[in-house]
Amino acid sequence: MTDDARSLMDRMYRPQRHIYDLTRKHYLLGRDQLIDRLNPPGGGAVLEIGCGTGRNLIRAARLYPKARFYGVDISAVMLDEAKASISRNKVATSIVLAQGDAANFDPGALFGQPRFERIFISYALSMIPAWRETIAHALDLLEPNGSLHIVDFGDQADLPSWFRQLLAKWLELFHVRPRAELESEFAGQARARGLAHKHEALYRGYAFLDVAAFAGDGGSGRGA
Repeated sequence: MTDDARSLMDRMYRPQRHIYDLTRKHYLLGRDQLIDRLNPPGGGAVLEIGCGTGRNLIRAARLYPKARFYGVDISAVMLDEAKASISRNKVATSIVLAQGDAANFDPGALFGQPRFERIFISYALSMIPAWRETIAHALDLLEPNGSLHIVDFGDQADLPSWFRQLLAKWLELFHVRPRAELESEFAGQARARGLAHKHEALYRGYAFLDVAAFAGDGGSGRGA
């Protein structure tokens, strides 16, 4: 974890952390679809990389009360907000949070949990400079029956050019840079490890929702 990256995220989120969830719900599309399809096994460990305010973990903990949840984020400011929100929503016993760099954190040291049945990353890779390394790290933390779920900005190929340009300028204000090759990179890394990869474009390419899973496990329904 670099001090520069941590400081940048803390400076950016400190003035907006209290309104983050309210403002982002209008354009971080596909998050709920991802959570609704996680389907962790009972007692399974679920990790969110780049957990932010804890919004996704709270929803997941309510949906899958038999699973165990973990969240890691580089920003201490966002983790403070997540802890407060988790406490308000009375799911504190289900979720453990820790500060760490998405590309190289040690979950055994942070959580006492070295591997996970489900890992998900929601609109974080477009903010992480080492996003390729983050995908690789997440894949290497999966249990043999595990799956990695990613939702992020797509290519918007079927949307008007003016919309794409306006969105790019808006996202740049928040240091968000959609990765044009993210989907292909994820697919390549997954298949190199013998995992099946499934790609789904959402809202005319506005976003994509992809899953990499070991044979026989797709995390594609509701359970636990």
